[in-house]
Amino acid sequence: MTQPPLPTGPAPRVTLREVAERARVSRTTASFVLSGRRDMRISADAETRVRQAARELNYRPSLLARSLRTNSSQTIGLLSDQIASEMFAGEAVRGALTSALQHEHLLFVGETGGDPEVERSIIQGMLDRGVGGFVHASMYTQVVRIPAVLRRHPVVLMNSYTRGKRLPAVVPDETEAGRSVARELLAKGHRDGIVLVGEHTAQAMAGEDRLAGIREVLAAEGTDLAAVVDTLWWPDHAYRAMSTYLSSVRPTGPTPTAFICLNDRVAFGVYQALAEVGWQVPQDVSVISFDDSDLAAWLRPALTSVAIPYFEMGRRSVELLLAPEPPAVHLVPMPVHLRESVGPPR
Repeated sequence: MTQPPLPTGPAPRVTLREVAERARVSRTTASFVLSGRRDMRISADAETRVRQAARELNYRPSLLARSLRTNSSQTIGLLSDQIASEMFAGEAVRGALTSALQHEHLLFVGETGGDPEVERSIIQGMLDRGVGGFVHASMYTQVVRIPAVLRRHPVVLMNSYTRGKRLPAVVPDETEAGRSVARELLAKGHRDGIVLVGEHTAQAMAGEDRLAGIREVLAAEGTDLAAVVDTLWWPDHAYRAMSTYLSSVRPTGPTPTAFICLNDRVAFGVYQALAEVGWQVPQDVSVISFDDSDLAAWLRPALTSVAIPYFEMGRRSVELLLAPEPPAVHLVPMPVHLRESVGPPR
């Protein structure tokens, strides 16, 4: 006996009418309940039946149909310089996408590479497709100039600020992260031998904020950094700068007890330079860092590092876009992930 073929396509979409029939209410009542309308006199019992029927039937609303009824596309644009293609910052896209889906919105992602012409083209393309609001994201914390066309639409800044029109901004709390690092070292007994490694410029806003937090906590304890090793935030530059610094303090100079690296790439170069002179981490010197990239867990010993909360920044940005608040800077906490690279001074 020949068996009927198994269905191969997607299951047919459950309609609002089917939900209404199962809940024993009108289609209009079902629509009001599922759209969150609170200005209609609908009994609690009817509302419960509608929501239960929707769950049982696995009902999903048609965003296209809703956009035609409400003149709202329920579509968000995430516009970035290069955040979308970065390995770690891609978590920000995931956070934004998660929040958008929870609110039954679609998310369009566009990456400009920092090119103003590309940015204008992407914005116009998103507007042509009905995007109703934008998250304007930056890979590195910086002051940005918002394109004129965006000033007529809802915008939330992620990892950036603007000097012009005041806009909601979601940024990591870098100053508190610096405080956390200093407190961790002080708690382990470090005091007068703490050295900072990383680029020290006003353009590196994250580094300046981290440094401010570090120095604030150290000053409260009557101390300060023993030295600053100025280097670009890359392993090879950090390795060379550290090698030069270590040659100047050994064997007669004051011995550092801990290095604060302004990111994990710098810490990688620091590890290499320390290994070459025979210093062990954390037996001879402690190392602590920022970013908490995969590199932090791969290093041996594993590196204590402060995480950048990319996922939470993306999620919070979309939440602010969909439930606007007065323009303000929203600081997102940066957790310290403790590993084996920090110990008491030798």
